[in-house]
Amino acid sequence: MTYLVNRRSALMLGGSAALLASWTARTPLSSAADYSSLNTEEFLGQVKVLTTIEDDKVFTEGPAWGNGALYFTNVPAEKILKWDGRNLSVFRENSNKANGLHFDGKGNLWACEGGAGRVTRTDWKAGTVKVMADQFNSFPLAAPNDLCFDYKGRLYFSSRPGTADPSQGNVNAVYRLDRDGSLEQVLAWPDIHMPNGLVTSPNGRKLYLIEAHPDADHHRDIRSYEIQRDGSLTDEKVVIDFYPGRSGDGMAIDEMGNLYVAAGLHATRQTSETLDTRPGIHVVSPEGKILAFRETPEDTITNCTFGGVNRKTLFVTCGTKLLAIPTRVAGKPIR
Repeated sequence: MTYLVNRRSALMLGGSAALLASWTARTPLSSAADYSSLNTEEFLGQVKVLTTIEDDKVFTEGPAWGNGALYFTNVPAEKILKWDGRNLSVFRENSNKANGLHFDGKGNLWACEGGAGRVTRTDWKAGTVKVMADQFNSFPLAAPNDLCFDYKGRLYFSSRPGTADPSQGNVNAVYRLDRDGSLEQVLAWPDIHMPNGLVTSPNGRKLYLIEAHPDADHHRDIRSYEIQRDGSLTDEKVVIDFYPGRSGDGMAIDEMGNLYVAAGLHATRQTSETLDTRPGIHVVSPEGKILAFRETPEDTITNCTFGGVNRKTLFVTCGTKLLAIPTRVAGKPIR
């Protein structure tokens, strides 16, 4: 088996041979993205532009379907937007640079408020906003980014960019928020590098994580973990490796367990990321094979979610645009 040794990580760890050996032993390098033998028509219809967002600054993210509409974020404008199928409106202003959104099974809206370093829940009936997590080990959270639930209703969320020194603050990490309000750091630097999008499998017992570090010799892949009864994560596997191209950002999952990944670039952006990853939606099997691909019209594609009456519409945030792609397979039910 081949392993990717990260020299920069070794330097940031102060040259600790034991820690570096532990890190490399858990990080197998998978094969790179392969676009051959695609069956796109079996999974994805044609891309449709639903609306274009006009604001002083636009960077769309966090699509989530709930209560009969599509909600998404314009991060720098600090807005949560709503698309009802015909009209675009502002659901919430002063969103604290909210990024990832997710509806729970009761219709409440959860948000990763990166500007405030917290995760909140909006009670859909009362309209009240409650802070669910904002610190760990007496340090403020690094900006929460994306979130999902497992089969027991526990929340997992990514948080970055953090400090490299855990004695000075919280590092890049994935957290688990239990139903009793306790918060655990279940993955952390240097085992993971730049955690981004998260989803759980249709049965809620496996967690998928996108790693999306823009620097050379860092993770740009999707990893899977088995969720144990106590919420801990085991059996790390690299499902697909996008390196040296731009990795995925956000993703969704269908009821068969295939991942729909927003990844790639039309043009380089002053990082070490190349154009090897094509810009658009990648349908990836649980075994890591790209099954289908649809190119999206502009940079930067960020995220996607299933929605609509039958969960057979994939809503995609892409630069200044909200897109829709019909799908052959329905998305997994909201958990």
